[in-house]
Amino acid sequence: MTTFNTSLQSRKQRGQGMTEYIIIVALIGVAAIAVYQYFGETIRAQTSGIANEVAGKSAKKAIQAAEAAAGKADGERKEKGLDAYENK
Repeated sequence: MTTFNTSLQSRKQRGQGMTEYIIIVALIGVAAIAVYQYFGETIRAQTSGIANEVAGKSAKKAIQAAEAAAGKADGERKEKGLDAYENK
């Protein structure tokens, strides 16, 4: 009887460990999606520039697009900061 209880308890602990692992992986996935959504345009433009340079083409347009996207993201950061709150 004690062998049965021990194996049942062992299975429960493994199940709990797997559940915790799944939760952590899900949180990392959600964070990765959020980061990619926030920086996505800049990352795509930079990747395009790298691919063009490797292919021997000019990457000026992609570099300009990356700079514009970074400027846009910086502008959004400035607009949504906590110091922008005012009582009107």
